[in-house]
Amino acid sequence: MRALVTGQIGMHKKDYLDAVADASARQGERIDVFHLGDLMYAEGPDVRAGRILDLPLSRLTALRRAAFKDIIAATSPPESHPNIIVNTHATFRWRHGLFSAFDFDQITTLAPGLFICLVDNIEVVHHRLHAEHDIDATLKDCMVWREEEILATELLAQAIGGPSRFYILSRGRQSPTLETCRRLLTCPGMKKVYPSFPMSHVVEMPEVQKEIDQFRQRLAGHFICFDPGDVDEKLLLQRAIEAAKSGRDWVEASLPDGQPIRVSVREVLDIAGDIDGQIYMRDFKLIDQSDMICSYIPELPGGLPGLSSGVERELQHAFEHTKEVYVVWKPAKTPSPFITETATRVFGTVDEAMEYFEGKGMFAQRDLFGN
Repeated sequence: MRALVTGQIGMHKKDYLDAVADASARQGERIDVFHLGDLMYAEGPDVRAGRILDLPLSRLTALRRAAFKDIIAATSPPESHPNIIVNTHATFRWRHGLFSAFDFDQITTLAPGLFICLVDNIEVVHHRLHAEHDIDATLKDCMVWREEEILATELLAQAIGGPSRFYILSRGRQSPTLETCRRLLTCPGMKKVYPSFPMSHVVEMPEVQKEIDQFRQRLAGHFICFDPGDVDEKLLLQRAIEAAKSGRDWVEASLPDGQPIRVSVREVLDIAGDIDGQIYMRDFKLIDQSDMICSYIPELPGGLPGLSSGVERELQHAFEHTKEVYVVWKPAKTPSPFITETATRVFGTVDEAMEYFEGKGMFAQRDLFGN
């Protein structure tokens, strides 16, 4: 499969995609990765590191076209390189303003079958951006850029047409998204699943969270999973609101490696509407790009079902878009008709669900975690 992978600056796509290729090699499948930025610097050896976006747009375009031409030549004929990733961008929001980062004729010639827009927590992207570039961008700027990158990539995939598919994929903090990306390229026949579960209102319930994480892990072992929990900016917003009430100017966050960072409370509050709006948009798109939804409804203290409004909307959206809808219902209380009448099947345990999926031939390979 040929994949074009986009994402705003600050994603560290290079390290991520090299890790995807390494993971694939360990599975016996070769993926060739081409980093367009590196190739552009090779075409312009006089350009100082980190300054290429400061070039006049005419020269930037010339370098990009020359580098992309080399990628097309290096991967022809297509059967000689069955799996490739081109690491690039769809848009740039820089000192020139907003401008595109691709040439339609060359994308058409390359003929990718996959268009993947990689996303990450916005505070992490913001931190990386400022650590590596001399630019002044707010969290709001980064949120807007991410939205533009997603839209431009999706429109490009639609314009190419044919069998090309568009996906939003998170780098993730917990679930194995390296494996998700690998499987998108090398195992296109695998079932694609949206794991659905309550998030924000079980934050202070470690035992319930443990159940949910085990459920997510089990699904990720056998399916291509688009996990909404891989971007958790809602938790950042909740911490910022509490910090503001306490009169604090900063809220603590962390990078994926655990390194602590400080985030401006004011800037987080400024993007409150963007966080909610993008969660709403993104989660529905993740459902749309999946074959099925599998929702875990835990039993909360007091015997109450852990059925959040978000989970209810996700189940309804999946049903209305003719996806397979599966529910793992743990509470003793019987689910309402709004669950049972829209679900393909309701299970009492995760084991029961996994046995059903296996019996239906949905598993393409053994569980990565030995389950």
